[in-house]
Amino acid sequence: METNPERRIFLKGSIALSVLGTAIGTGLLTPRAVLAAWPADAFAAKKVPDAMKALAGSDQMSDSSEIKIKAPDIAENGAVVPVTVSSGIDGIESISIIAVNNPAPLIASFNLGEGAEGFVSTRIKMGKTGDVVAVVKAGGKLYSAKKEVKVTIGGCGG
Repeated sequence: METNPERRIFLKGSIALSVLGTAIGTGLLTPRAVLAAWPADAFAAKKVPDAMKALAGSDQMSDSSEIKIKAPDIAENGAVVPVTVSSGIDGIESISIIAVNNPAPLIASFNLGEGAEGFVSTRIKMGKTGDVVAVVKAGGKLYSAKKEVKVTIGGCGG
């Protein structure tokens, strides 16, 4: 008797979905609880200092050569700009990505668990040419590094 891999994948997916549905239905997993920590004020802020104060409680950042940003020098399409941030700073709590010239500059914020490697990679939208800033929170302090990215076709409605 031959095993059908498509059937197996379907069954695994069905079981996972039913377990998730049961967890939500019984109140063990509530979407409201997951979104409770969402820093809405930080992501809605129109200026970088306001976003950082809402997110981290401070906008005082020190430049750090220990933060590396990998992003293209020229982004042909601002709707999809690959960005990778890495850092070897000890005790990293979070890594945030800011596109300074966007209408809402805070793009992403990643909270890292204790002992996690200081590395994140994502794709962001940029409306126009400007600096991409990586902010690393470690030991209660904020460290930053920036890289200019030139955008030829805007991704934020431009």
